[in-house]
Amino acid sequence: MTYLSRTLAEREDATVLLPGARSVVALMLSYWRPESERLAGAEVGKVARYAVGRDYHVLVRRKVRALRKSLLRLDPSAEVHPTIDTSPVMERAWAERAGIAWIGKSTMAIAPELGTYTFLATLVTTSELVPDPPSIDRCGSCTRCLDACPTQAFPAPYELDATKCITYWNVERSGDFTPETPALHGWLAGCDVCQEVCPWNKFKQASPEARFGPTAALDALDLTRLADPADADYHEALVDKTALKRTGGEALSRNARVLLREQTKLD
Repeated sequence: MTYLSRTLAEREDATVLLPGARSVVALMLSYWRPESERLAGAEVGKVARYAVGRDYHVLVRRKVRALRKSLLRLDPSAEVHPTIDTSPVMERAWAERAGIAWIGKSTMAIAPELGTYTFLATLVTTSELVPDPPSIDRCGSCTRCLDACPTQAFPAPYELDATKCITYWNVERSGDFTPETPALHGWLAGCDVCQEVCPWNKFKQASPEARFGPTAALDALDLTRLADPADADYHEALVDKTALKRTGGEALSRNARVLLREQTKLD
């Protein structure tokens, strides 16, 4: 993920992104929907809960822009730059400093009222706002996320080795897999294991946004058909208007073939 290093300056200093920036408003939105559990809980062909619905970038951006207009009504002279995870902003760090979540041992943002199944966004602004106190780490002695990771992707608490993370391989990684590729453990797209075992997710709240629930195409997922490299129309239909569009149907098809091979070995 070399793109991270190309925008290091903006990630470290909000004034590079928006000259004159004086405040950051950190925002959090639950994406958990009970109907997403079927896909996430499948034996093979599991899809992480964040990815089963309509593209969250579109839905969250709409909400953030509406909030931006509200802030401009309060301070018409301000400049306000809205961000979601496509902008070079460390949303988790700002969420922690703003007091809405802390960064847990799994490196996930954990909110005491929502758990981890959340999207983050920010409003970077030239307005000078009264800051909230930062969050306090409440992970305590718990290591469930570290212990449960099927690929041991956490070399230490608060550290993630992306080269071992299932989500890196089945979402971010392009091209063919290598002999070093870890087993996908049934996950077609993303991985929620560290979130599934987090005790704070007993406080998760169902999102009122129904479009975060599974799309019709993903809800009727046919893994064998997806694994067919020639069925490009089906591949694209699965990712259409979802966050998996960036990953692409071809990569999902590759993942499906890997999963079916892994299942054959287990059988």
